Amino acid sequence: MSDFYQNGVITTLHNLSNRSLESLETELLAFSRVRPMSLVLPSLFSELEGVALPDIVDHLCQVPYLNEIVIGLDRATEDEYRIALKFFERLPQSVKILWNDGPRLQALDKLLQDQGLAPRELGKGRNVWYCLGYVLSSNQVQSVALHDCDILTYDRELLARLIYPVANPGFNYEFCKGYYSRVSEGRINGRVSRLLVTPLIRALKKVVGPSDYLEYIDSFRYPLAGEFSMRRDVINDIRIPSDWGLEIGVLSEMKRNYATNRICQVDIAECYDHKHQSISLDNDQQGLSKMSIDISKALFRKLATIGVVFNQETFRTLKASYFRIALDFVETYRNDALINGLSLDIHEEESAVELFAENIIKAGNHFLERPMETPFIPTWNRVISAIPDVLEQLHDAVEADQKEFTA
Repeated sequence: MSDFYQNGVITTLHNLSNRSLESLETELLAFSRVRPMSLVLPSLFSELEGVALPDIVDHLCQVPYLNEIVIGLDRATEDEYRIALKFFERLPQSVKILWNDGPRLQALDKLLQDQGLAPRELGKGRNVWYCLGYVLSSNQVQSVALHDCDILTYDRELLARLIYPVANPGFNYEFCKGYYSRVSEGRINGRVSRLLVTPLIRALKKVVGPSDYLEYIDSFRYPLAGEFSMRRDVINDIRIPSDWGLEIGVLSEMKRNYATNRICQVDIAECYDHKHQSISLDNDQQGLSKMSIDISKALFRKLATIGVVFNQETFRTLKASYFRIALDFVETYRNDALINGLSLDIHEEESAVELFAENIIKAGNHFLERPMETPFIPTWNRVISAIPDVLEQLHDAVEADQKEFTA
């Protein structure tokens, strides 16, 4: 059970009473009559064959308040799309599956490419962007939640607590970020958030000076959580990054578009575990190594937009400051682990810090060498301006796929 302390500039909604799931879902069912709700699930086909997603679907079958579930299916052949349709058919809600590799959605993607409007990279960002576009096209809901498909400790209370702040008509929140403890199997996880993001933010405050943006990001207890919810109108003008900077990029966009009193974070799970990425010490194009570079670039780009000037000397100083702060955090987490009877490998932790420090320099060099890089996918408002019927085309393509392969 967490305490009631409010830190930073973002409202934190705690789990203070272990309120019953039945009570939460009764309220959400009442909310759904005036504010219909959708869940977006970005998924790889391989996750259908894993352990986590079948269990997630079992829980979602019992959720009474969702009007729609939108599934983005990546890396799937025609036969695998058929399998996916069968896999999700037991869900009682209205279920729509975007077969992103199918000929209809590929044709739509080609149309957007010709206009310079398509996502440039494959991955979760692209998947989420198309799913949110479908939510706009269906025009069935007012509140949308999103979570990953690899959650091994899933319980439907996670979804209820995640969507509640943007579903409750009495709240004024436009966006809600989930957070949770990253402790499982006797160890502390969440290395990128613990050992990169937080110490890097603290180092940036020292090197470039305090800013509202850095204070805002530092207010989130788990900024890299893949679970968030929003009101439908947020979708129109949010720019989603297509790389591993997705979560930081979305938070940055919310800061640009909304006052901080319209944004909150909520405790959604007592414990949380998912598929763990390799740290990839020898390959900065994979795993946590690539993630650390993309996240660092996302932070540098955002700070540049608000007037921060970077050069080689800035990044060298930043690396040194980060390294000292991060090593202090390793000691902090070691002590936290010991008092709780958990394990924490100091060698692994400091190896990760050394890698992240190197990658801060790599991210800085990339930023300086490519000043014209625009990694964000265009807003749906811009796409609609260029192709007025694009949402109708997206909606029709998804419907046609499901009609053809379920006939």
